Amino acid sequence: MREQTLGLTGILVSLGLLIFLAFRGFTLLLAAPGAAIVAAAFSQEPILAKWTLTFMQGTGGFIISFFPLFLLGGVFGKLMDDSGAALSIARGITERLGEERAVMSVVLASAALTYGGVSLFVVAFVAFPVAAALFRQAEVPHRLIPAAIALGAFTFTMTALPGTPAIQNAIPMRYFGTTLFAAPILGILASAIIAGFGLWWLRVIETRARNAGEGYGIATPANVDEQIIRERAANADNFDQAELTHGHRSEQLPSFVLSAAPILIVLVVNLIMSFVVLPRANLGFLAEPRFGETSLSAVSGVWSVVTALAIASLVLAVIMRRRLPHLRKTLDAGANASALPVLNTASLVGFGAVVAALPAFAVVRDGILSIPGGPLVSIAVAANVLGGITGSASGGLTIALNALGETYAQLAAAAGIHPDLMHRVASISSGALAMLPHNGAVVTLLAICGATQRGSYREIMMVGLIGPLIALIVVIALGKLFGAF
Repeated sequence: MREQTLGLTGILVSLGLLIFLAFRGFTLLLAAPGAAIVAAAFSQEPILAKWTLTFMQGTGGFIISFFPLFLLGGVFGKLMDDSGAALSIARGITERLGEERAVMSVVLASAALTYGGVSLFVVAFVAFPVAAALFRQAEVPHRLIPAAIALGAFTFTMTALPGTPAIQNAIPMRYFGTTLFAAPILGILASAIIAGFGLWWLRVIETRARNAGEGYGIATPANVDEQIIRERAANADNFDQAELTHGHRSEQLPSFVLSAAPILIVLVVNLIMSFVVLPRANLGFLAEPRFGETSLSAVSGVWSVVTALAIASLVLAVIMRRRLPHLRKTLDAGANASALPVLNTASLVGFGAVVAALPAFAVVRDGILSIPGGPLVSIAVAANVLGGITGSASGGLTIALNALGETYAQLAAAAGIHPDLMHRVASISSGALAMLPHNGAVVTLLAICGATQRGSYREIMMVGLIGPLIALIVVIALGKLFGAF
């Protein structure tokens, strides 16, 4: 009993240490193994073995599975940025909707870009100046810009909308043998709830501000350490914001139609690969030892996404060649932008692997699995709590599924729950409590927009946390009644 109590204490202390160090801006490359060592020490486990074996195996496993997605996501995002395609799409949507729909136009522009595979912070950097000009003209408060961008880029297009290539939608595939299009109708319904609730809330706040004569205004942003912002940002996205200033941005914007073509290519190729090409391909060789004795269901999701991003990047580089005079610099910046985020997220996974291997974790596991409501509610709670603790949707989700994914798959099968439903619930859950104030995406977005936690976080919380929780409850309820659809 004493050893178990000591082990549980170590888990809590290590989590507290991880949160503290991450919040203070320490790199997760040091914070995660440091916290893992503390947890191992409390449990009287061999520290060096836990670090160099257990931790590194968890870290390496994540990199092996998802680095191609991070790499091509970074390259595609940088190509969209430097070619001017991302800015052209943002301006095109906002100009068509006009200043009377300023908030909606920023939300839809951000959503279109992220759903098409553009990295979150590329979208934020592109959308902010467009939103600032539009909100100033429409006399919508500046403090609402972060929430408008967050609603479009950090919520339904990241976790709920079927087919989104976001890492949060890709992670569950390897555990449940699903695709990015899992539970499509439920995903669309959840997206409609999140977007509808968020737009309604922002409209209410905008109306109150107009009635109070608030105007555009602008708060004085707090002084921030750029290195701390970079570290927090790298915990939340697959793109290192430091690389945004590298490369060369085109001064002449392409047409809206030309800019939208790569986005459509990502979506169409992803769909064709998932449902036509890979299911019909002869991939029996995957069962051989030299390929890890894996299966199509374990790799099809990532293969579909990386193929779509690779083809879209190639097409983008060809059709925008005149606007990419320094193509090598752009490609280098995009590739480099993937390195720190994947290592940070993988380090969180390594920390989770160490904790999950401790004897005391059995108590935590049993407590999570005994939550009333079955595996759907249990996985929703686990992904939410771990996302909130780590301040990372992808990190929290991977830790939860690495520790309990196989168990959840078995419980779901025994209860007759379709894997698609487990996938969609897990994905949506990862992005709710992860939007707490210490989240890297929130901190970085506020810094980009020159806003403050005091002035803008409440609206971010409503659209990025409350809205997804409402959608999650609806999806779980409908899933229990009608299954996956």
